[in-house]
Amino acid sequence: QVQLVESGGGLVQAGGSLRLSCAPSENILSFNVMAWYRQAPGKQRELVAAINGRGTTTYADSVKGRFTISRDNAENTVSLRMNILKPEDTAVYYCNTRKGITVSWGQGTQVTVSS
Repeated sequence: QVQLVESGGGLVQAGGSLRLSCAPSENILSFNVMAWYRQAPGKQRELVAAINGRGTTTYADSVKGRFTISRDNAENTVSLRMNILKPEDTAVYYCNTRKGITVSWGQGTQVTVSS
């Protein structure tokens, strides 16, 4: 079972920025896809951004132009840079990896954006 350690969440005012980081217990080059999901209270978990082994990225429409997902092979981390944060971005953010049919989740990190 892959262990995923997330960091970087917190409280920020609307318009501010945060950077989330995810460090897996295995080499990130072994994963087909690494992604960030989020879940707000009373809502379903949704995909925020994903990046595959070739560096191709995918974003939810609600975060396009504001969030950037990236992977650092040397540091063995995947990050989510979040700019121009809005109160509706408030959620628990989860790191996610896929390798073959195996899917792993981190424990989640809280992001709260105040208006």
